Amino acid sequence: MKEKVIDTIIKNNLIEKGDNILVGVSGGPDSMALLYVLREAMKKIDFKLYIAHVNHGVRGKEADEDEEYVREVADKLGTPFYSIKVDMTKYAKENKLSEEEAGREIRYGFFRQVLSQIGNGKIAVAHNKNDQAETLMMRFIRGTGLDGLKGMDYKNGDIIRPLLDVSRDEIERYIKENNIEVRIDKTNFKPIYSRNKIRLELIPFIKDNFNENFIDTIYRTSRLMSIDSDFLKKHALEKYEQMIHKENKNKIIISREKFLDQHDSIKSRILRIAIEKLLGHIKGIEEKHIYDAINLVFNNNTGKRIHLPKNIQITIGYDYFTVQKIDLKNEIKNYEYIIDIDKSTKIDDLKCEIITEILDANEVDIKNNRFIKYFDYDKIYGNLYIRNRKPGDKFFPLGMKGKKKLKDFFIDLKIPRDIRDKIPLLVDDCNIIWVVGYRISELYKIKPETKRILKVQIKYKEDLYETRYSTNIN
Repeated sequence: MKEKVIDTIIKNNLIEKGDNILVGVSGGPDSMALLYVLREAMKKIDFKLYIAHVNHGVRGKEADEDEEYVREVADKLGTPFYSIKVDMTKYAKENKLSEEEAGREIRYGFFRQVLSQIGNGKIAVAHNKNDQAETLMMRFIRGTGLDGLKGMDYKNGDIIRPLLDVSRDEIERYIKENNIEVRIDKTNFKPIYSRNKIRLELIPFIKDNFNENFIDTIYRTSRLMSIDSDFLKKHALEKYEQMIHKENKNKIIISREKFLDQHDSIKSRILRIAIEKLLGHIKGIEEKHIYDAINLVFNNNTGKRIHLPKNIQITIGYDYFTVQKIDLKNEIKNYEYIIDIDKSTKIDDLKCEIITEILDANEVDIKNNRFIKYFDYDKIYGNLYIRNRKPGDKFFPLGMKGKKKLKDFFIDLKIPRDIRDKIPLLVDDCNIIWVVGYRISELYKIKPETKRILKVQIKYKEDLYETRYSTNIN
């Protein structure tokens, strides 16, 4: 077994020279075998080993004895040891999780906390061939796609699984042959969790009645699925890069035409790639959510949106659709701020600074751009304000003879609904002077008889506007 595990490590580049490897050790057969095999691997690869143990606080005295045993092993081996004791049941209730999910969150949370102290490291866990079979069965029963059927990876971010090619029988033989003392968690032999039921009841039934080599069979299947899945993911990533219009930490804008031109298999992967880039994971995003999103894009109802778990929202634009992470604490609200003329006004809520100057018409060298505009100062009535739109807003767009509903103006420019409430309007006590970033009013344009000019410049800390919405800007 030792040679097989070391071969897995080398073949899959799980451990490199100089790595710090934090191994999760419960004291049971799997993790103890992993610990001792990794010590053997240190003779071939130059890396450092650390031990982490989580006492879930579920089994009382037995759990405390497990922790003490692992501590003693670490002392005997001269390996740095880290441990934590938690109330897993309480954590599960507070976070509305199953005890299995709670235990997983606690373990990996603690492992990563330790890893951040150690630096330059990876977390080694003792998942083996049997665990892979159990995982695949659970996913198959719940429903999954090709990516789910490939099972656990040898390497997933900072997690490595060196035992994935060995069976539980091989582990038990290794433990026995090397006289390694282990702790036994009796709850593993009780069908109280879904995984336990699969391990203790379903898989033995399949082996007895259908295929005695079921573990090896499903393992081979997972390897075949993994090869196909990895190829499709790589292909999808290439297509994703070709159709991205804009990407930042909160929002990804994708070409609708290029997206719809893909096979359904690639479409679903592209959406998963986008969501994973925003969240850092795709936990909680199920196949049904992905299919709902694909249907939304296909139907092309401009302005329509769909909300997915984890505060992910997908919104349909005219030629693009947006996948974004919504901050529910930062909902768009109505705003209105008075502007001091001939001064600089900072508006933190809009993350912008508004600079105004009154100039003599004979001395102005007019250089317009999207966020610098010039107006006939003597046409301005009352105070100046910056606000967002209100129901019934109308204005006189530059170049048009009559007035137009602001809503219709936005529709004509194909400005998506989700940013219309964010667009600032420069107004006086009577009219809209400037739809910022898009069009000034015909009423306030500079004419030959203009004597005084108001220059308005808006400086943004963040880009509110998307390049694709910048058509017909005056």
